[in-house]
Amino acid sequence: MAEFLVVETLVILLLLVVSIVAIAVRRIRLPYTVALVLVGLFITFRQELAFELTPELILAFFVPPLIFEAAFHLEFNQLRDNLAPILILAVPGVVCSTLIVGGILSLGIGLPLSVAAVFGALISATDPVAVVAFFRALGVSRRLAVAVEGESLFNDGTAIVVFNIALAATLVGSFDVIEGIFDFLRVALGGLGIGMALGWVVSRLIAQIDDYFIEITLTTVLAYGAYLVAEQVHVSGVLAVVAAGIVSGNMSPQGMSPTTKIVLINFWEYLAFLANSLVFLLIGIKVNVPQLVVNIVPILAAVGAVLVSRAIVVYGMLWLTRLGGSEVQVPLSWRHVLFWGGLRGAIGLALALSLPLSLPQRELLEVMAFGVVLFTLLAQGTTLQFLLRHLGLTDRPEHVLAGELRMGRLFAARAGLSRLADLRHDGLLAGEVWAGLRDEYDQTSQQLATEMAELFAEHPELEREVLLQARREALRAERGALSDALRQGLISEVVYRKLTGEVDRRLEALALISEATAPPRTAEE
Repeated sequence: MAEFLVVETLVILLLLVVSIVAIAVRRIRLPYTVALVLVGLFITFRQELAFELTPELILAFFVPPLIFEAAFHLEFNQLRDNLAPILILAVPGVVCSTLIVGGILSLGIGLPLSVAAVFGALISATDPVAVVAFFRALGVSRRLAVAVEGESLFNDGTAIVVFNIALAATLVGSFDVIEGIFDFLRVALGGLGIGMALGWVVSRLIAQIDDYFIEITLTTVLAYGAYLVAEQVHVSGVLAVVAAGIVSGNMSPQGMSPTTKIVLINFWEYLAFLANSLVFLLIGIKVNVPQLVVNIVPILAAVGAVLVSRAIVVYGMLWLTRLGGSEVQVPLSWRHVLFWGGLRGAIGLALALSLPLSLPQRELLEVMAFGVVLFTLLAQGTTLQFLLRHLGLTDRPEHVLAGELRMGRLFAARAGLSRLADLRHDGLLAGEVWAGLRDEYDQTSQQLATEMAELFAEHPELEREVLLQARREALRAERGALSDALRQGLISEVVYRKLTGEVDRRLEALALISEATAPPRTAEE
């Protein structure tokens, strides 16, 4: 009982520290996660806390809610539009980074190549938490945020799979390339398959009910259950959570009431905030500063290797999107952000802490991992906002903001009117109440529509962009309807391919029109 009270007291104190830091960072331009690490370091200097930061605690307890919440909010259309650069960075990018880091450290500080490759794999996973928080605060392009967050979601799973393969090869003393590729595909695709299946099942269950207590419980079971089931059958638990989150996030909300959506989203945002806060605070507390000072040379070598590998992957491999004929290109200014925003975090430390005692130079690899994570958080995390401003990625013209503001209000008004119509249809609104509320919403919508028309008259490019976006969404809806018709047996496979080909050609034409009418890019882009 006494031991339980000690743990409970520690948790309460940590939550109090989290709250104080969250209040403090509102007044200073410092990433929240960076502030937590600094506070953790300060606590360590003042008093050493008796606790063990285990890989199981990070991977099985903290990581599932963090990954699920991010994947749950990732719209499938946005993911599909950015899939080419995301997959290039998350799959071949991680393998390439592993080999480059391993080679540099083997040549630079004399680590055995196999051991250096293990470190390269464990440090390859990026952590976008601080980066995406800045994006939201500074109004950076949503597409850039999706690229950064999408890469992190998928490269977490890829890095863990590559790490396990490299570690097994190091301990055994040999590596079969064909077997390694087969193991990678089995573990990665197996995790994605389990996550998609469980996400679909839970989404179907949620569609049958509208009780946010039950739906929150089901999504919680899904987040942790997908990880546990996948790990039990020896496939990627992280990729299972990613797939479950994307499927659930795109299917489940369709049958929810507005109240349920709000409660569910708020719950997951809070859970992710809590997990993220505690893991970064514990990272700061766990850091052994004297050990970092003693091993400063290998740590600097590791930092240099990570930066070099990140530069090669971001600036070199993203050109593959053009070779593959992808319509989505990554401007040079975005590549600068992807390079400097490639922070390392919880996944890398969890893998470092999980290294077996029998691995040669295990302690050095763990210290190097902590050193790299601290550098990326304290050096890159604190300067990223200045890079974004220097590249002009936070500058949004007043007329664009005005258009977004009116469009958002119009969208909200239309949604409110639609919900009132549902209540009227169900007999929950009296005729006079319905008429009064409808007139109020109609007047608001008409006023906003008039303001939008005036804004479009002053800035025709805004109307053109809205028109292109609306047409693009309509064509995507057509493609989705064709898929439904094929599943229901209304059209044959031959007709489906012919019609979807027509839709795809119109989408390609829209992309060409959008590119031709876009304002010219600056030299930086």
